[in-house]
Amino acid sequence: MKDRWVPIGLLAGALFLVNVVARLVTRFGFDANPEVEDRVSLGMFAVIAVILAVLAFVWGRQHPLSRWGADLAGAVLIALALTVFVGPLVSGSYPFANGAGSFFSQIWLYAAFTFGGTVVGYLVLIALGRDHRSRSLQQYSEAKLAKPRRVVRR
Repeated sequence: MKDRWVPIGLLAGALFLVNVVARLVTRFGFDANPEVEDRVSLGMFAVIAVILAVLAFVWGRQHPLSRWGADLAGAVLIALALTVFVGPLVSGSYPFANGAGSFFSQIWLYAAFTFGGTVVGYLVLIALGRDHRSRSLQQYSEAKLAKPRRVVRR
């Protein structure tokens, strides 16, 4: 059980850490410049998408989609909750400081980039034929071809 929750917690922490770093960069480096803040936020979402694409590629080789997909979804939901509710406190604000529109916009952007990164990573894995299912089917076909053909007598 612990082997399953530790990677989820570490991934959620890493995704939240990316958000904290982006918030601190905008707070101390570019305070009150909305254009730069938007670019840093977009960079943060891109980094999160790349992290998830790489993890989908790596975990997709080792485990079936039903397992790693649930692990990834759990980590993303935990990181999203931390990002939305705790993240603004890091930058000296509070979750609804810019209104409900900004709050829900952040949720939708986070969801879109995490889903997009995961799908891209998994599609690359499938295209290369390295996913868990393709490898299982390849092992099955090799095992069937390795057995001698059965002769049927009449």
